[in-house]
Amino acid sequence: MTLRCTLSILFLVVASAASAQDSHGELAKVKERELEQVRERISELKQSMDESASIRDRLSGELQDIEVAISEQRTRIKDIEREQRYTQNKKQSLDQDLAEREAHLDEESAELAAQVRAAYMSGSQEKIKLLLNQRDPATLGRLMAYYRYLNDYRADNISAVTQEIRRLDELRSQIAAEEARLASLAKSRYAELSRLNISQEERQTLLASLRKKITSEGQEVGRLAAQETDLTRLIAELTSILSDYPISSEAPFSKHKGRLTWPVAGTLVHDYGQPRVGGRIKWNGVVLAAPRGREVRAVYHGRIAFADWLAGMGLLVIVDHGEGYMSLYGYNETILKNAGDWVAPGDVIATVGDSGGQRQASVYFELRKGTKPVNPREWVTRRPGG
Repeated sequence: MTLRCTLSILFLVVASAASAQDSHGELAKVKERELEQVRERISELKQSMDESASIRDRLSGELQDIEVAISEQRTRIKDIEREQRYTQNKKQSLDQDLAEREAHLDEESAELAAQVRAAYMSGSQEKIKLLLNQRDPATLGRLMAYYRYLNDYRADNISAVTQEIRRLDELRSQIAAEEARLASLAKSRYAELSRLNISQEERQTLLASLRKKITSEGQEVGRLAAQETDLTRLIAELTSILSDYPISSEAPFSKHKGRLTWPVAGTLVHDYGQPRVGGRIKWNGVVLAAPRGREVRAVYHGRIAFADWLAGMGLLVIVDHGEGYMSLYGYNETILKNAGDWVAPGDVIATVGDSGGQRQASVYFELRKGTKPVNPREWVTRRPGG
């Protein structure tokens, strides 16, 4: 009776564990479907905004296509360079292994040569000599045993040398394959660089046309105002889309005012509240000049709400921190996260660039509470790496 009860309890425990595992798997699938739905809604929103922008300015759409292509080309080049470094390290390891094996082969070959010389000097009829020298049988037995051990050692040595030669051949084949792979990667990298140079020349031509088109201060103000309207609409729509997926954190964003770290080490070019274009429009964030390709990092925990190109902002990343707070990172060269990804303070989300038609490599950084900009200097005080 006791055994039956024990088995029944064990069965219930196993069944419960299996049920919990299935439940966990189903929950993960549901969350993945929800995330995909969020991405689809954000993609639809982006498409709608692109259509509006292209109606307003055809050149803006062309600039987007070129800068997105440049970003993709730079990403591919970085992937190729990473692969080249890995392949080069692997080849160096194989070269070192080959050198060690060749040294070992030299040692084995020297020992084998010494054995062959010794066998030659003692004559080719060693066993017969031992049998005919009429020594004591016990001594003869020991000598025959030693002789057998010596022959076995010679055979093992020959086998070791043969294996080393085979291993060397394999290593040389692997090294040749890695060298061919490096050559192929180098060719791919040069091709991508060539395409990148062409895209950059097209971008310069397009920017010249765009600046020529904006011939008056009034037109520039109108363009900036339209871009600000687009950004405000984007944030309002994102807030609506993400309202069903609140961010919970033990340390809310609002508790870290004055304790955040700047997203990149750079030089201040434009400050919050400074006038733009004759003073009729002001900066809602700060612009930090920094070397192209430098890493841009998230200032706090959150979820990527947007990661795409936007007129005036170029390649833009928006992080939702909860409580209605969002941080914006614009002008990027490449984007390294996707909508829906979770980030922690200091996570790399992009690299410094000049997308959006900027004249120099920099990062645009902005904080918003709802759709209203807030002064980032009141929130961010720490230098990167400090």
